[in-house]
Amino acid sequence: MLNNIGLPGLLLIAVVVLVLFGRGKISSLMGEVGKGITSFKKGVKDGTDEIENASNDDDAQVRDVTPKADKDKV
Repeated sequence: MLNNIGLPGLLLIAVVVLVLFGRGKISSLMGEVGKGITSFKKGVKDGTDEIENASNDDDAQVRDVTPKADKDKV
């Protein structure tokens, strides 16, 4: 259904949206979208870092728990 819109249809939609909402409203909306994307990327990065730190902490605890006799064999 939407695969037949094409470039002229998209331009017509853009012009209608611009007329209905005005340039100022659209620019402020796009600014908010940009802030949301930045916040999302920061959240994903923080989550990834937290998972990596937890994994590194788990590995360090496993190495510390290894008995001394087993360390000599390795």
